[in-house]
Amino acid sequence: MISALTARPRPRHVLLGLTGAALGVLVVMEGLNAPLRPVAALTMASGLLCLSAPAAPQRHFPRQAAWAVAGSALVTAVGALTTHRPENTPGMVEAGALLMVLVRAVRRCPPRQAMLLGAVSAAAAVALPLRIERWDSLTLLVMTVIACVGVPFAVVLGLCLRLRDALRARERESFLREQRLGYARDLHDFVAHHVTAIVARTRAARFAAGAGQAPSAEDLDRMLAQIEEAGSQALGSMRAMVSSLRDTSAPAPTRPPGDPQVLRDLVEEFGRTGARAELSLDPRLAQRPLPPETGTTVQRVVQESLTNVRRHAPEATRVTVRVVPRPDDTLEVEVTDDGPQDTAAPGSADGGGFGLVGLTERVEATGGTLTTGPRPGGGWRVLAVLPAKDAAPSR
Repeated sequence: MISALTARPRPRHVLLGLTGAALGVLVVMEGLNAPLRPVAALTMASGLLCLSAPAAPQRHFPRQAAWAVAGSALVTAVGALTTHRPENTPGMVEAGALLMVLVRAVRRCPPRQAMLLGAVSAAAAVALPLRIERWDSLTLLVMTVIACVGVPFAVVLGLCLRLRDALRARERESFLREQRLGYARDLHDFVAHHVTAIVARTRAARFAAGAGQAPSAEDLDRMLAQIEEAGSQALGSMRAMVSSLRDTSAPAPTRPPGDPQVLRDLVEEFGRTGARAELSLDPRLAQRPLPPETGTTVQRVVQESLTNVRRHAPEATRVTVRVVPRPDDTLEVEVTDDGPQDTAAPGSADGGGFGLVGLTERVEATGGTLTTGPRPGGGWRVLAVLPAKDAAPSR
């Protein structure tokens, strides 16, 4: 509530207040120009009511605008029927306020409501010069200018603002959709890897027990320690993600994106509980820093690929991770395994599919390509080709 009230800058509040006060003074001065006190009071009340309508909250705007237009039309009718009318200034501030009501109705209200409020406010603004004492060619000229210039300008301005609001809303929705997809990818990257390790280790223990090969106390302790370690890593990743979402000023990770040690840790951790894993890093990468987005994507490709091997190819005996720069300023990240072809395909097991979808989105967002499929000699291959240099800005 407090943040909503203080959302606008204070200088803007002051400027709006001063402008409203100045216009209110002009409305009072125009009202005092009427020779009869009752007509003067009605003119001032009508002007102030019309002046307040454009600033009303949106939920109250249609009703307040209707009252303002009705009040203005009533004062115009009363003024036109009296014999003592003002010699000049029939309420030009009020006419401007009615045009502002027209602008806001076109901008904010539903089409039918906008047409109704726009029509009556335009008619009230055009008829307002009838309050003046002498009806001559000048009065007709003022009414013509309001009808042929003021009203079309207000309608066009309202339509332009309505279009701008629609584009902003669409842009905001697109941003929120991308943000949700980013959160989904991050959640999968940070947590699913460790949870999959827990599930794989638990299944291995149950399989050994079901086959009548009860693990020794040392083996059981080692399995439970590995499950505990994976659970702790999952909790740590979840806490880190929640902290980054709740606090945007949180410090950045100490390791830069694409740090080779992160890849070594991933492969080493996988090799402790799964197939034999090998990491091949080209020595040229040490003298060739990667763009932050590319470095992060390399980690995600390796992490997701190892997770898929553990989940979909538990019979694999060897996994190879290779990261090599290409001559065309791109980086090749390849993860292969020798698992049986019928069990190697990601998405064939329950709960699969979202990881590769998110990974494809992440790779394509950096300007790269992702290729997955079975290897000719058996097993599965994941190949990502990523830009090794910062791309030129697209906008």
